[in-house]
Amino acid sequence: MKKATTYDVNTRSVTPTLGVNDTRLHQASHAMMRTGSLCLGRYGALVVFFGLWQLASSLGWLNAAVIPPLDRIAVALFNALWHGTLLGDIGISLQRSGIAFGASVLLAIPLGLAMGSFRAIEQALDPILQLFRQTSALAVYPVFILLMGLGEASKVFVIFWASVFPLLMNTIAGVQQTDAKLIEMARVFGASRFEVFRRVVVPSAIPSIFVGLRLSATSTLLLLVAAEMIGANQGVGFQVMNAQYNFQTPLMFAAIFLLAGLGLLANYLLVALQGRLCRWESESGA
Repeated sequence: MKKATTYDVNTRSVTPTLGVNDTRLHQASHAMMRTGSLCLGRYGALVVFFGLWQLASSLGWLNAAVIPPLDRIAVALFNALWHGTLLGDIGISLQRSGIAFGASVLLAIPLGLAMGSFRAIEQALDPILQLFRQTSALAVYPVFILLMGLGEASKVFVIFWASVFPLLMNTIAGVQQTDAKLIEMARVFGASRFEVFRRVVVPSAIPSIFVGLRLSATSTLLLLVAAEMIGANQGVGFQVMNAQYNFQTPLMFAAIFLLAGLGLLANYLLVALQGRLCRWESESGA
């Protein structure tokens, strides 16, 4: 009489599933630990700095009237955004900086491409541009006020003055640093001068142009604060000065952090845009 053959179906089907689940769980936990360690390594100093700030101000090690704890700054920022006029000030500041930054882009990039491509144009314009570049924007701000008044024109123009030169210089450098072998290769294949400029010179200069854009954006925000502290009654920079006059230090620090956040956001957007436009650079680097 034959003995019936039996199979442990449940054991054979469940064991591989448990093995797969354990592997996936292990991989997920390893990825989370790796991400956490990377974040801690990158932002650890920042977390420690803010933690010490909060602790020292809360325990009285620092004068809370001068350097308030971060929770009071957060509350002041929320109240200013939700109940106050800070949203309107942000809009006005972005309008001023946006006009100045846009004008810098429209002038600096075409002029930089022309000066980098044509030696005669560079020799003709470089001395006066170097003179203007070495002149501080804050030093000539009183001149702009005398010429244009205390209105929007003088504020926008002084921001433009500070933001145009980093972009212009980096555009010129990007064009002049184009690999001569690439240009020669394009000419060997019969490319015209305009095609060499469009297909070789401009793509080669784009990374340097984006460096100039990031520096220009930083200069725009720096001069925005200075311009709004002098002869303005609206704007984030005005709110910083006004809060300092009224000894509202939490609101003052809130406006400062807001300006820093706007700068970080602008830098992140430019880096992301560069990553999309310069994929060939990351691929070649990999």
